[in-house]
Amino acid sequence: MNEAAPLVIVEDLVKQFPARRGLWGFGRPRGMVRAVDHVSFRIAPGQTLGLVGESGCGKSTLARTVLRLLEPDGGRVVVDGADVFALRPAELRALRRRMQIVFQDPYGSLNPRMTVRQTLVEPLVIHRLGRTGAARESRIAALLEEVGLDRQFAASYPHELSGGQRQRVGIARALSVEPTFLVLDEPVSALDVSVQAQVLNLLSDLQQRHHLTYLFIAHDLAVVKYSADHVAVMYLGKIVELAPAPVLYKSPRHPYTKSLLSAVPVPDPRVERQRIVLTGDVPSPMSPPSGCPFHPRCPHPKKDARCRTELPALRQVAPAQLAACHFAEDPM
Repeated sequence: MNEAAPLVIVEDLVKQFPARRGLWGFGRPRGMVRAVDHVSFRIAPGQTLGLVGESGCGKSTLARTVLRLLEPDGGRVVVDGADVFALRPAELRALRRRMQIVFQDPYGSLNPRMTVRQTLVEPLVIHRLGRTGAARESRIAALLEEVGLDRQFAASYPHELSGGQRQRVGIARALSVEPTFLVLDEPVSALDVSVQAQVLNLLSDLQQRHHLTYLFIAHDLAVVKYSADHVAVMYLGKIVELAPAPVLYKSPRHPYTKSLLSAVPVPDPRVERQRIVLTGDVPSPMSPPSGCPFHPRCPHPKKDARCRTELPALRQVAPAQLAACHFAEDPM
């Protein structure tokens, strides 16, 4: 049986920003920072791609560029058969019904002067969903029930809700226009650990119920371990490893992926895992290293002069597994 055609196709995506001089960034540009550097991936309908990397590696910029909240500097994005970057404004507005985003900060992403009802009715009005007030009220009640909130919360303001409740409202807002593709931009990183599992379970249930496709962004491989079908690891604007989740967690090939996995807690105290501690800081994207961007921090014993001078291509190193490392086939 043939695999389903991808719902989301990202090809050679580039997004860069001017690097400005001066304390407040108002000086003349002194070059360009490539926040997203020729990134490509695909997501099948109903599946989740986990995008993982340290803060500042370009994950959120990638997400916003995919949705065309930021204009790209190169590449192509296709969502549900539509070339996102080629659409005219009216066509893009229609496509926005099918692709939505859940932001990291559940408080900052909600208007503090709007009740939950007003927050949820706004996208219905913009996209002309629900012809009458009664129909919209019914839709709001159904949305709140879907995300595990009582309809009485419709009259509440964001400051009256807990972090988990606010994030549920953010998820309900994204679902209100019946999308097929959701970008989840670190949706649980601002929540207490006790609440994170509840929200992750909710997102999984909603995906099954509505056959949603997710781009799940996180800085922690542990967060996406049980929800992602595939995982892409990002470093300094580039994807350095991409594989099905079971393959990546069992047999990572890039040294950066191995270091991230070594930091994931193991619940069984009988299992010992050697922690790989990276030395140095993440290089500045304004002045990236030559060759492999990871080479100044790389712990691989075979690291050599080629790593300092030659950029490794993202290549197939095992069935269905890609890695950008000259020594991906060699054990550490």
